[in-house]
This record gives sequence, structure tokens and C-alpha cells, in this order.
Amino acid sequence: MTPSERPVHAGEERGGPLIITEDERLLDDLLRLCAAAGALPEVAHGLPARKGDWEAPPLVIIGADCAPRMRGAGRRAGVILTGQDADDPAVLRLAVALGAERVLALPDGERWLADRIADAVEGVGPPALTVGVIGGCGGAGASTLAGALAVTAARTGRRTLLVDGDPLGGGLDVLLGGEREKGLRWPAFAESRGRVACGALAESLPRLHSFRVLSWDRGSDVTIPPPAMRAVMAAARRRGGVVVVDLPRRVDVAVMEALAQVDMGLLLVPTELRAVAAAQRVAAGVQKVLGDLRVVARGAPGRHGHGLPPDEIARLMELPLAGEVPWEPGLLADLSRGVPPGAQVRGPLARFCTAFWERMTESGGDGGGPASATGTGPGGGPGWSTRPGTGATGPANAPMASHAVGRGGGRG
Repeated sequence: MTPSERPVHAGEERGGPLIITEDERLLDDLLRLCAAAGALPEVAHGLPARKGDWEAPPLVIIGADCAPRMRGAGRRAGVILTGQDADDPAVLRLAVALGAERVLALPDGERWLADRIADAVEGVGPPALTVGVIGGCGGAGASTLAGALAVTAARTGRRTLLVDGDPLGGGLDVLLGGEREKGLRWPAFAESRGRVACGALAESLPRLHSFRVLSWDRGSDVTIPPPAMRAVMAAARRRGGVVVVDLPRRVDVAVMEALAQVDMGLLLVPTELRAVAAAQRVAAGVQKVLGDLRVVARGAPGRHGHGLPPDEIARLMELPLAGEVPWEPGLLADLSRGVPPGAQVRGPLARFCTAFWERMTESGGDGGGPASATGTGPGGGPGWSTRPGTGATGPANAPMASHAVGRGGGRG
């Protein structure tokens, strides 16, 4: 395409790569890869006349046939040199002269190049911080906590995607009062394989309470093929920000694919002994895939001062304590009226979620992959809590410890 024929892109979408080659066979291969990546390229036969036409594209792919005439081009990031022989010394010398980030031959490098084109077009940055929420027993409230984490993250300005990983949970869109909202649900992605464009994924989903939601519909299909889960979760992470995943207690192959892309898991455990016994079995399955699993103690009605202390639950589970969510009177009534979980900013649930994201930001884990922290909490790992009734973060009533959420390096 000539510069005057370039398409106009809107929103988060960026322009396509610039291809420079006169080799018709190579051009056909590169156009095919661009099509697979959802990119619309420009094609030239040499160095563009205008400096901006060389610097503006997110990626430049130069065929070895045209590389010698590119010596006058200024250095820029995102230059790929490709041809039939990636080990040819002459081609390697040209790559050094051009400052190319990689030299590859087709068809061997096709998969890598297709991903690189898609990354360039999507403008992919740091991966999303991905938090999985699992109920330690039936009725623990994992879906409610997942929804509240998403509502709170969006309210505090984070780019947020909520994924419903539990096909038997009734649909997170129902929980959020958006079952009539237009957009795709999980069955539409059942045949997904390979790479899914992150921007297209987000735009296709319902937008509820300022974030995107991938939910289940009310159909009879209740399975997620593992390749579809892998492709969709990878696309969600590439979009950046935060991803919250509501996961079932039983770990099947599809759930294992989701857990493999989760940075931190929150296991919600009611403060009673029977719930701890059930949660131990859930944790055993989750920990086969997920290395960072933490306990969230959930208070029950009428059991203030009578349930197991949160630090005791963490000790019995042999897991770090991520905090406590006291019982919130009126939560069920709010949900029945269509008020999303976490919307009552002064309620215990919203306070827990706000403190959670604040700690993640402090420890460097907000929207950029796994968080980091040090310190020892109950169960041998880092832990922190929200003090019931105050909304403050820090040391809770003894004997709970107070440390930053995350893995490895920062201190809260």
C-alpha cells in the first residue's frame, strides 16, 4: 500500500508492519503471516522516501534481497531481517549494519514471526497481573470475591478483565446484573486455538461496571476445551492491567491451563473446621499447578468470636494468609437488587479488595506480572490483613501478621 492508502485505525489498534522486499514468494509468505496475525501491512521495495514512513510502523520486516539497499536507514527498534538462509554470513553482516533484532528463515521461523507481528500491532506491554479465586468449599463465596476484586480494580482506574472459569457457577454476568448485556460468552470461544488477538477479545465481551467480563451463558455447553482456555487466557494477559479468574474447586485439564497463567491464587475459606478440611483437599489439587496460593478467611454470620481465627486457618492449611473478609450484613440483599459485589465502598468486602490492590501496587505487582514481597506470615509465607471495621491495612488484632502481598522482593 502507498502511504496515501493507509487505513485509519481507531482505539487501541495500531498500524501494521512495513514489509520491504521484491521477492514475490517471500512477500506471499509474509502477507499470509500478517493476515494470520490480523495485521494490515504496507509494502515497499526499498527505503521509504520520508523519514516518518520508516520510523512510524511498529515493525519493519526486510527481505534479504532488499537488505543491501537499506544501509542508509537510521537505526530503529523492531527490525526483522528474513530470507531463505538465516546463517548466511553476508545476511548476518547486513543484520548487524541495520541493527536488526533478529534474523530468521522461513518457514522455520513462521510461528515466531506471526506472534511478533501480532505483538507489534497490539502494542503489547507488561502482562496483566492475574489473580485466581477458588472456593475452599461449597458456598464459600469465591464468585462474589472475584466480582468484588474486579469491581474494585476498575473503580481505582485499573484496566480489568473478569474471567468466569467455572461453567457450573451460573454465570458471572448474572452476579453482576448484566445477563442481558450484549457481547460474547464462553461458547463463542470454544474453537479458539493458537493466538487470539487481545484487543479483539476485549472488544467482543460485555462491558459491565467499567470492565470486561467473559462469562458463561445459560446454554447446555459446560466445557472449556483446554486449547481454548490456553488461548483466551494468554490473550487476556497480553492486554495488561489485571485479570481476575473465578475458578472451580475441581481441577480438570482446562482449569490446569488457567492456573498455569495465574500469578497468585486466593483460596477463600470460611472460619470453621469443616471448611478447612474441605479446603485442604482443594489446595492439594491447585498446588500441583500454582505455586503461589494464599488463604483468605471468610467470616460467617453469627459467628463473631466463635469461628477459627484466620491465622489458625492459615496454619492448618500451611499457606500464607492474604487477609480476612468479615461477614457483610446486607450483601445478599444488595446482590438480589442488582448491586454488584464490592460496590459498597465502606463495606468489609470492598475494604478488603481495596487493601489487596493497594498492597499489590506497593509491592510492584500491579498490572505487570507476579508481585513481590518478603516477610513471614501464618503458614510460613507472607501475609497481611484488613482490620475489621476500620478499612485500614496493617497489623490486625493479634496474633495476625502484617506483611506485603506478593512474592520475592518488596516490603509492605
